[in-house]
Amino acid sequence: MTRILIDADGCPVVDLIIKIAKEFQLNVTIFCDTAHQIEREGADTVMVSKGSDAVDFVLVNRLQKGDIVVTQDYGLAAMVLAKSGYAIDQNGRNYTSGNIEQLLYTRHLGQKIRQAGGRTKGPKKRSKEANLEFAEAFRRLCKEILTKS
Repeated sequence: MTRILIDADGCPVVDLIIKIAKEFQLNVTIFCDTAHQIEREGADTVMVSKGSDAVDFVLVNRLQKGDIVVTQDYGLAAMVLAKSGYAIDQNGRNYTSGNIEQLLYTRHLGQKIRQAGGRTKGPKKRSKEANLEFAEAFRRLCKEILTKS
């Protein structure tokens, strides 16, 4: 049975995910560290000790083939794809074998620029339209996966 796993630290669509998951009768698990205690009705929460990528590794270890992971972390998305899961970001972009390498490379370039003292643009302020786009893409992904089952 497909489950939804949320990399919740910094995820602006947790409530929306839970609402849509109910429509599809999918279980939701929220993963967060002790600095971001996130608990919601309709979802289980897994709390992880603070540490670099600690949440990511716990989430990946619990991931099963066919699960959906919501994350904005390209590295975590790559691990999800490697374990035959589905990954989508908070804006509705599906991570795929066709785009993950470019995304990881772009992240790498940004890190090099920042390490050299340069600056990169941060994300835009979240809009209501972004939530609508996410909801549409997330529903589409859920339908696609459930019709394959």
